[in-house]
Amino acid sequence: VLFNMVVEVPRWTNAKMEIATDEPLNPIKQDIKKGKLRYVANIFPHKGYIWNYGALPQTWEDPNHTDDITGCCGDNDPIDVCEIGSKIRSSGEVVQVKVLGVLALVDEGETDWKIIAISADDPEAQKIHGKYYIDDVKKHKPGYLEATVDWFRLYKVPDGKPENRFPFNEEFKDKDFAVEIIKSTHEYWKALLHKKADGDTIKCTNFLVSGSPFCCSEEEARSIVQSAPVPANGDSLSPEVDAWHFFPK
Repeated sequence: VLFNMVVEVPRWTNAKMEIATDEPLNPIKQDIKKGKLRYVANIFPHKGYIWNYGALPQTWEDPNHTDDITGCCGDNDPIDVCEIGSKIRSSGEVVQVKVLGVLALVDEGETDWKIIAISADDPEAQKIHGKYYIDDVKKHKPGYLEATVDWFRLYKVPDGKPENRFPFNEEFKDKDFAVEIIKSTHEYWKALLHKKADGDTIKCTNFLVSGSPFCCSEEEARSIVQSAPVPANGDSLSPEVDAWHFFPK
């Protein structure tokens, strides 16, 4: 079961890079909160993100839809992916991944599914082949899934926010369950791209989705890309970015 993942954040880095859905063609940018660039905290013993983190294009967690499982509305973003392969990827890289399972997360009152996947070309991808892929992850990467739950539970606590919670009592659901979640978020995305759902501030400009009222020409798309600001060096990192945070188990 293969999908194309867009990498937003390479493993072991802290900058909160994400697809900017409110800008034309949705570039990847660092999130800003209260006028400051956003970084995730280091939760001992981890440094930044513990997987290559990104999203599946052509998916959308609809904020106007209440999920039957979580009881919460979607978070208004593409569905998130934690890629657990051995290679550190680059921001903006498109990686074909094998879907292994999914973790249900409620983050600040919003449904936020986390797909667990591995790059199709990773040496360990072929080892994960049982009926329930997610069980093979426990076998070949012991402790990784438990660390994933701990990371998502605590990563906003250093910012003064409460711990996140997990439906299914922190249980990871299998590949088939994950694929159904992906399919449903793809349907929400299709409704969004054809103006059958309210995307509010989301910019749906594209040049590949035929029949979409937001479809533009390739020349218009190229013009948008060429008009983007030139990359520049930012401010030096605050020492807080490298701080470690400790929490009782």
